[in-house]
Amino acid sequence: MMNSNFARRTFLYGTGVSMALPWMESLSSRVLGGPIIGGARNSEDGKAPLRLGVLFAGNGFHKDHWWAKGSGKDMELGRVLEPLSAHREQLTFIRGLYNEQALKGNIHSSMTGNLLSGAPLESGGGIRSGTSVDQMLAQKFGHLTKVPSLVLGCEKANPSVHKNYSMLYSSHISWNSPTTPTPLEVYPSLAFDRLFKDTVNKGDQSVLDAVLADAADIRGKISGRDQQKLDEYLNSVREVEQRIEQAGKRGELQGWRPTTIEPNIPRPADGYPQDIGEHMKLMCDILVLAFQTDTTRFCTLKLNNDHSSLRFSNLGIDYMIHHLLSHQESDDWLTVNQFFAKQLAYIADKLSAIQEGERTVLDNTILMFCSSMLTGSHIATQLPVVLIGGKGHLETGRTLDYLDQPNRKMCSLYLSLMDKFGLNLDSFGDSSERLAGV
Repeated sequence: MMNSNFARRTFLYGTGVSMALPWMESLSSRVLGGPIIGGARNSEDGKAPLRLGVLFAGNGFHKDHWWAKGSGKDMELGRVLEPLSAHREQLTFIRGLYNEQALKGNIHSSMTGNLLSGAPLESGGGIRSGTSVDQMLAQKFGHLTKVPSLVLGCEKANPSVHKNYSMLYSSHISWNSPTTPTPLEVYPSLAFDRLFKDTVNKGDQSVLDAVLADAADIRGKISGRDQQKLDEYLNSVREVEQRIEQAGKRGELQGWRPTTIEPNIPRPADGYPQDIGEHMKLMCDILVLAFQTDTTRFCTLKLNNDHSSLRFSNLGIDYMIHHLLSHQESDDWLTVNQFFAKQLAYIADKLSAIQEGERTVLDNTILMFCSSMLTGSHIATQLPVVLIGGKGHLETGRTLDYLDQPNRKMCSLYLSLMDKFGLNLDSFGDSSERLAGV
């Protein structure tokens, strides 16, 4: 079924629903008749598109255990990054980068609001940062997919002011303009609906049920290998739907902790999982689905706010909020760090198991794991950065140290990454120079 006219991308349709299909070797738009959503490059050469996923963990990491040495399968990882051991050959550990503007306030808000832009921040409770790298890419290429970008979080935004800086800076890493943080979706059900539904209405039928007839029609027109991929994909959609439904039935709100047997406040209208581990896993699954279906190519997932108030009863660490815990270099702090790294490992595991032609979705995705400070003691003179994936686009399995180099700007990294997508800018943020070696 293969020839140069095949686009290999289409949609399943149902009443009020359009679900993007994963990349398939035998899918022909001429046979199926659906609209084509192709990448800036893959629409021409038949290859799957490149994506960018950014995972943010607030408050930094344990100072003694954030490190990596060596290369490839022999790379040694500090204890924070041990959950990523299976992906050492796809990992790029970067040391020594920083944002100069983030050093001015020396508090969480002043270090986070420009993490992905390098822009100066307005103080005095005002709101002004810079357009973030994910939104620069979304504004250039987002028209090629159903959702230009997906901005997810596991902790609600904080609108207060702390030490002369708005806490909205601590709550948002994605900005679609200097004065507008990108709306953050913290409810798994609504994030899921945004991927697949044309309109979001409570009580609608299952997304999967709505497109089964169209899926059956397509099944008879694709190869046996693609039929297996279609079945795996539909099963993964159903699994996430069911887990979101169960989270909604519990009717619990993260951060609300009852002091009586029965709740003494009304149940929130939509599900927001009480268990932070389940919440993060759902959001990770939604990111994977978004990339697998090419519903979007740019996603940020903020696992928590900087200056976070999350507690981790799922880890047996419920005596102190995340922010205060970050000021202790304790075993419990290390456990929380590893829990965050496990979210990245979970995403990488799932993406690496999905084939796209000769590559995997992980090969066609650059995942960046980062924080706005190296440790909870507000050290931002160097930032923790790990890349996973992008094989064929990046030289992976490396440790890169820029601490003593003349150019160690985070925005230089962003210029290099944007080049990979075909967005070639003369400058971005505070840099007009690419990062050597990336």
